[in-house]
Amino acid sequence: MRYASLIALFSLAACAPAPTAQVSLSRPTADLSTASAPLDPGIGTQQRSTTLARTNTSIARDYLDLVFRMESGRVIPAFSRFEGPITVTLTGSVPASAPNDLDRVLARFRAEAGLDVQAITGPAAITVQFLPRATMQAVVPSAACFVVPRVSGWDEYRASRNTATLDWTTVTVRDRVAIFVPSDTSPQEVRDCLHEELAQAMGPLNDLYRTDDSVFNDDNFHTTLTSFDMLVLRTHYSPELRSGMTQGQVAAVLPSILARLNPSGGAASATPGDLEPRSWTAAIETALGPRGSDAARRAAAARAVSIAMAQGWRDNRLAFSYFALGRVNVRTDVGQAVIAFSQAQRIYQTLPGGAVHAAHVDMQLAAFALSAGQTEEAIRYADRAIPVVRQAENAALLATLNLLKAEALEMSGRGAEASALRLDTAALARYGFGTEVQVRARTAEISALARRGSRG
Repeated sequence: MRYASLIALFSLAACAPAPTAQVSLSRPTADLSTASAPLDPGIGTQQRSTTLARTNTSIARDYLDLVFRMESGRVIPAFSRFEGPITVTLTGSVPASAPNDLDRVLARFRAEAGLDVQAITGPAAITVQFLPRATMQAVVPSAACFVVPRVSGWDEYRASRNTATLDWTTVTVRDRVAIFVPSDTSPQEVRDCLHEELAQAMGPLNDLYRTDDSVFNDDNFHTTLTSFDMLVLRTHYSPELRSGMTQGQVAAVLPSILARLNPSGGAASATPGDLEPRSWTAAIETALGPRGSDAARRAAAARAVSIAMAQGWRDNRLAFSYFALGRVNVRTDVGQAVIAFSQAQRIYQTLPGGAVHAAHVDMQLAAFALSAGQTEEAIRYADRAIPVVRQAENAALLATLNLLKAEALEMSGRGAEASALRLDTAALARYGFGTEVQVRARTAEISALARRGSRG
C-alpha cells in the first residue's frame, strides 16, 4: 500500500510566508503550467545499474520478512504468487499518462525480473481500476493506492470488505488481484502507484523501513522500482519456489537461488531479521502523519530518534528518524531542523542505497539556503541532488530542485540561465505536480522563498 500523507514530499511552504491565492511573481511562469506541456517528462530512459552493493545474506533476510509478514506484523503462513503468465488491464477513468507508464514498467518486469507479464484489454489476472480519490479515501482514508486479493473491481471489493476473501494471509495461489489508484492525481503519483502496487500484486506484500534501496519501504523516498526490487521479484518467480511453501521451505532453497541470481553477493544464510518495535513505527507515523498538533509531532519525532539510538541502529531507520525531526521543526525551529537534516544527510551518505534519500535532504537544505539569501549554497545543494533525482525518475522532486536553482540563479544575476532552466522544467512540473493550479502553487512557494532571501 502506498500511503497518501505519511511523509510530505516537500515542506517549502513551511519555510516561507504563505502566498495568497493570486501571487504576482517577479518573473513569468506561464511556461511551467502550459497545457501543451507533454505528459512524458523524458526522464524514464536512463540506463539502470543492476549492481547491488548488498550481501546475499542481507537480501535473504529482507526477502523473508517481505514475503512472510504483512505490514501490520501479521505472519503470512504460506508463500504465494501467480503460477503461469500474468495479465494486467486498466479500467475506470484511466488517466492519459497511465497506459504509457504501464507499458514501461511491464517492459522492466520482463527485462529485469524475467516475468511473463502482459497488458491486455478485458478480464485479467490483475485489474488496475482508477477511481476518484474521494471515493477511495472514504473507505481507506490513509491510502494513496492499494492492492487486494481475489477481486477484480471496486464493487466486488466493497462487497467483500471485512471478510476472509480479502485476507492475504489465507492466499496460497494468486489468481485475481485488484489495484485501486486515484484517477484525479498527478501523472507521477499514478506511475508510482503502478510501480509499487504491481510489484506487491505479484510479489512481496510487506514494507520494511530498513530497506533503503527499495520501494518496499513506507518512507516513500524511492518512487520507481529499484534493482533490489527487481531481484526480489526474479527470486519470487524462481523455478525452485512454488505456491504454498512454508517459510522454512523457502529459506532452505533461498541461498542457492541468490547464489545463482546474484553471484557477487557471496554465500548466504537465510534467517529473518528483527522487526522495528511498534513504539518506533508509531512515533514515525505520528510525526509525519496528518493528525495531531505540531507539538505532538515534534515530541513523536524526538521519541523516534531516541528509540532508534537505544536500538543501536545506524542505518536508514536512524537517518529517517532524524529526517522526521527536521521536517517537524521546519516551521518552528529552523536551527534544529537544519541540524536534524544534516544528521540524516551524514548517515544517508554512508548507506549503499542512500543517494536518493540524501537528495531529498539536499532539496530541504537548498530551500533553507535560498530563503537565507545564500544563493551559491542553494545552487550547490541543487546541483549535487539533480543527477541522482534524474536517475531515480522523480519528476516532482527534480522540478522542485530546478525551480530552486532557477531562483538562486536569478538572484545571482544569471537571468538567462534561470529562464532557460524554467523552460526545461515545464514538462517535469506538469508530470510531477499535476494540474496548472498545483504547478502555480509550487512555483509561488519557491518564489516566496526567493523574495524572503532577497530581503536578507
